[in-house]
Amino acid sequence: MRHRAPPPTPGVLAPHIPADTYRRAQATGEPIILVHPVPTVPAAPRRTARGCLIAVGVVIAGGIGGMGLVVAFLALLDIAAHTATAIGGALGIGGITVKLTRPKTK
Repeated sequence: MRHRAPPPTPGVLAPHIPADTYRRAQATGEPIILVHPVPTVPAAPRRTARGCLIAVGVVIAGGIGGMGLVVAFLALLDIAAHTATAIGGALGIGGITVKLTRPKTK
């Protein structure tokens, strides 16, 4: 395993200057020139066609599932309405029957 220098942290003005370089610069008066490479920011990875197709497939499957739930709910409501109509027509409490069970024409 190779050891690497830690990445520069925010707030650090300059990397470490070796002691012999610093002393030589102090003795001779020459300036210390630091070359600090600027890290390049990699471009954001592009979404592949496979990733897009998977996302579209998930959305379509969710939409079909949602429509199936709505259809099942409406079917249950229809069955409940027919059941209530049949029970109301069969019982007829005190000579009063549910108006929905009477035919429109006589």
